[in-house]
Amino acid sequence: MRDLFVALVVFGSLPFILKRPWLGILMWSWLGYMNPHRMAWGFVTSMPVALIVALTTFAAILFCKEEKRIPWTRETVLLLIFTGWMFVSTLMAQYPGMAWPQWDKVWRIILMTYITMMLITDRQRLHWLVVVIALSIGFYGFKGGVFILTGGSGNNVMGPSGSFIADRNSVGLALLMTVPLLWYVRLQTTNVWARRALLAGGALTLVAIIGTNSRGALVGLAAVGFFFLMKARNRFGVILALIPVFLVVLYVMPPEWFERMHTIQTYDEDASAMGRIYAWGNAITLANMFFFGGGFRAITGYGGTDSHSNWFGVLGELGWVGLGMFVLLHIFTWLSASQVIRWSKPHASLTWARDLAAMVQVSLIGYMSAGSFLGLQYFDLFYHLIAIIVISKILVQKELDAMRGQQPALQRDRAPLERDTGRMALS
Repeated sequence: MRDLFVALVVFGSLPFILKRPWLGILMWSWLGYMNPHRMAWGFVTSMPVALIVALTTFAAILFCKEEKRIPWTRETVLLLIFTGWMFVSTLMAQYPGMAWPQWDKVWRIILMTYITMMLITDRQRLHWLVVVIALSIGFYGFKGGVFILTGGSGNNVMGPSGSFIADRNSVGLALLMTVPLLWYVRLQTTNVWARRALLAGGALTLVAIIGTNSRGALVGLAAVGFFFLMKARNRFGVILALIPVFLVVLYVMPPEWFERMHTIQTYDEDASAMGRIYAWGNAITLANMFFFGGGFRAITGYGGTDSHSNWFGVLGELGWVGLGMFVLLHIFTWLSASQVIRWSKPHASLTWARDLAAMVQVSLIGYMSAGSFLGLQYFDLFYHLIAIIVISKILVQKELDAMRGQQPALQRDRAPLERDTGRMALS
């Protein structure tokens, strides 16, 4: 039944995508983040549904009459150079058997990031993109939160099998990045019941993050909580959402959870933590040995373990120059989000952009902090956040330009009225 439902939704969406290519981005995002086909048991599990949607979107682009162009900003130019660097690194990879399959995944993510920026060209489309992303990943937060509260606290909250976020550490990071996006969707929703449901969903997602038993996610949760309070407009609502998390930690989580989290302070006595330090040392060694890095999966091939860090993962795979570009992508995106916030603040009509940019920054904090201990450097959502900020900045610039263009006309219209008012006062 699940197979039939997913197949009907995917193939039923294709005619609409051919008419409106931007819907293909929404469908591709739903399939990529929620992975509904992974929850089926039959024919759809092995069907390349995301590829089918992507090819349909490309075909629709060819016949669509809308203006289509990639916005070339400092972020998009750097991302293109970074992608070229990844390709050269793959050509020179030390373990090509592991590097090329990873390259095949990564270049598709980057391509769809550019297609996203080409097709998501107005506020409505951008809003629905964020909604789809937030609810697709949030599904595992809602589900995981209920699982923990109904007696599953002795187990780990996991992501969809076969995806980027299958294990507890990865899904913990993804959920952490999603909470701010859920908050943005809540701020833009006018229906009272929908707002309450999103608040409850955000609280459940926080509970699910605790339930992953991921120490990296816990570190990220502390950082996100601090920046959330700094950035959120409705701090009281944030505090309400955090209360269940503290109650869950105190009354629901088993003693084993506290013992595991306590090892953060005694990392030198924990085999897993020491394994991370060992992997980071291997990453530095590879970067010093090879200018372009060791290539994708090089740390695993060289030391037999995952990188356990976004930063060290990029360093070992792409070298010092690659790491520099990766860091710059974060900095450029953060600065552009700050510009959007600053430009939008004086204008009530741009409150949505200020909220979105602020929540993207909080999401980036989650990615940078928890990602310091989890190797998810090519996760789709990071590159989607870059695209969201690039699009937001362009839309805000357009609206501000339109406002400035209307000012002379308004002044001309106001002048006769002022003269007439003056005459009436004199008479």
